[in-house]
Amino acid sequence: MDQQFNGSSTYVASEELMTAVNVAIALGKPLLIKGEPGTGKTMLAKAVSESLGKKLIIWNIKSTTKAQEGLYVYDTVQRLYDSQFGEEGVDDISRYIKLGKMGEAFDSDEQVILLIDEIDKADLEFPNDLLWELDQMEFYIHETKRTVKAKHRPIVIITSNAEKELPDAFLRRCIFHYIDFPTTKLMREIVFTHFDSIEEDVLQNALDAFYAIRGMREVRKKPSTSEFIDWIAALKFSGIAPAKIKETIPFLGVIVKKDEDLEAVKRSNLF
Repeated sequence: MDQQFNGSSTYVASEELMTAVNVAIALGKPLLIKGEPGTGKTMLAKAVSESLGKKLIIWNIKSTTKAQEGLYVYDTVQRLYDSQFGEEGVDDISRYIKLGKMGEAFDSDEQVILLIDEIDKADLEFPNDLLWELDQMEFYIHETKRTVKAKHRPIVIITSNAEKELPDAFLRRCIFHYIDFPTTKLMREIVFTHFDSIEEDVLQNALDAFYAIRGMREVRKKPSTSEFIDWIAALKFSGIAPAKIKETIPFLGVIVKKDEDLEAVKRSNLF
């Protein structure tokens, strides 16, 4: 393969994940990434962009997002406003066509990374509405009778928090990879991409406490990798004695964010 993703200076990827990325690139298929929040799904696209030296275009999906918005929008309001005030060029509809994030990726003069982030937030028809565009890498602008075809097939990365099932027809068109929560060994590597140095006793005690909390059945919102990194930063800043970490779980609110989870940890025998 001409392009190989091997992780980046700020992103530790497993062998399986790097293989999935490279297979998707080689086959020219979208890479669908699932995993619980905080496992680095969104950061993966940024890491691939950094590693391959390609521009990253991010399409953040919300519950109200429609597939059409990612292709283009026709600003009829601005055109009406301009016509009322006698602006020149009102008859040129192309002036009022604005490409969406997918449209930008297709129209780019260079290959880019297109991140469709949290696709499962949209309605159930959203993925189906993109099948043709993801397959053929083109779409038609009815107002100007222009077909926008990808000059260079973008590397498409799609993330999902698995909040809802995606259509089978959509899944068939993707390379799929589930990012497991990091093992303690991998978490150590991730920590050292963020900190030049850290006391071994601090790190080990923090890891023990963190994974113990994640292992509690009573804790509904499991703390994420990003929250662990924030907790390490707080521990380093405070200079707290390593032995106190597992005894008192200082700065608990950095890693546990729900009242009922806080109470569950406080009632446990972790202290």
